Parts: sequence; structure tokens; C-alpha cells
Amino acid sequence: MLSANAEQRANIKFLTKLGKSATETYNLLTEVYGDQCLSRTQVFEWFKKFMEGRKNVGNDPKSGRPPTAKTPENVEKVARIVRRDRRLSIRAISELTNINKESVRQILHDDLGMKKVCAKVVPKILTPQQKEHRVNCYMWKNASWVLHHDNAPAHNALSVKRYLAKNNIPVMEHPPYSPDLAPCDFFLFPKIKSALKGTRFESVDAVKAKATQLLKSITQDDLQHCFQQWKIRMERCRDRGGDYIEGDNISTV
Repeated sequence: MLSANAEQRANIKFLTKLGKSATETYNLLTEVYGDQCLSRTQVFEWFKKFMEGRKNVGNDPKSGRPPTAKTPENVEKVARIVRRDRRLSIRAISELTNINKESVRQILHDDLGMKKVCAKVVPKILTPQQKEHRVNCYMWKNASWVLHHDNAPAHNALSVKRYLAKNNIPVMEHPPYSPDLAPCDFFLFPKIKSALKGTRFESVDAVKAKATQLLKSITQDDLQHCFQQWKIRMERCRDRGGDYIEGDNISTV
């Protein structure tokens, strides 16, 4: 009996013989297997292999595979991937590294000391200096206004900082490793993902069109609610000495 993955590879092979495109193949597999479907990257890779003449649907033999996946090399490999993109799921990291999901989870939790906060990988335990930084960022005067944005590279660019300084625009610094305090992380992204969840799209353009529609549908009341939740989160972070507040019963939509 074929394994679940081998069965999907056999179907990919069949669909290539029918003349289907890689995108059509992936959409058909998703329709049949749902959440258990191979990732888009995997489907496209196997599609290419079968188009190039591959016959076997099984895994390639791995020579010299270590008895455990938690080797120093694999720990460093996972660390490099997480540093590039902290939003990757354990499943995605597993597929990129060819390390089983449980080993990836252990590497993230035990070896790298990380956990998920607002669907973003961050340090499991903040240092006293990081906690102090999170508290110190919560400062503004009554009846005053400040610009707040996260610490994305575009926001930290020298040209942006010079422009804001030139125009005397006050900026509230956003502390590193703080997705629980970033409105995009706790409000915007979950709101969009929740509306898109369970929907099947025919193309990437369809996804973009729907996402754009959802962004345009955000009301002034939604934004005001987001601001109030952001203020509550900042206050709780301050009151708790800079600890993460993830897990509190705070509404985000």
C-alpha cells in the first residue's frame, strides 16, 4: 500500500501524463486532499521530475542520514531559515530542511529557545534588557501624537529616519521580538487570514484581489478598536515588566 505522500506523487505523475500544468495539478490535489495536500513547492518539484522522465514515486535514498535530526548542522540550518523569515510554520521549515516536524519543534524550543507569538517565531524567554526595552518604548505625553510602526527594514531605513526627523515627526520606537505589540501582527494579519481561511482560489491573482477587497473593507471603527487593543497591550506589557502578553483574553478583531 502506498503512503499518503507516495499516493499524491503517483497522482502528480498521472496528471503530468494527462497534460495538466503544474498549477492545475496542485489545485486538483488540494481539492482532493485538503489540508493533507503536499505543499505547492513539493508539488511543483515532483511535477518537474516527472516531466523530465522520472518513473519512481518513492523517496530518493538518503545515504549517511544521521540517527537523529538534532545535529549541530541541522540546528544551524533551522536557525538560518528562521532568521530570514520568522513567520514560517514548523511544517514549512520541515519541508525546507528535510527534517521531521517533531525535530524542528524541538530545535526551535529546546536548542534555539524560541516560541510562537502572534504566529511569529521569537525568543522563548526575553532577557532583562529586552524586557526593559519593551517597557521603555511605552511612553507618550497626554494630548500628543506619535507615529508608531514596527521595526521592518523599510521603516528603519536611513532615508525614512531622515525624512521623519526633517519634518519633526515624533516616532514611537517598536522593540525587537514584539509581535504581541505590533498591530499588523495581532490585528491586521489575523483578520485577513481568518476571512481567507477555507477558501479555494483559482489563481494567485484571485488571492490578491480578495485580500485587496478585505483591506479596503476595514472600517474606521475597526481601526479605532485596533488602537484601543494596542494601548491595552502596551499597558499590560508595562505593568508586567516587559513580559510577553500573548495568551491573554484580548480580542483582536
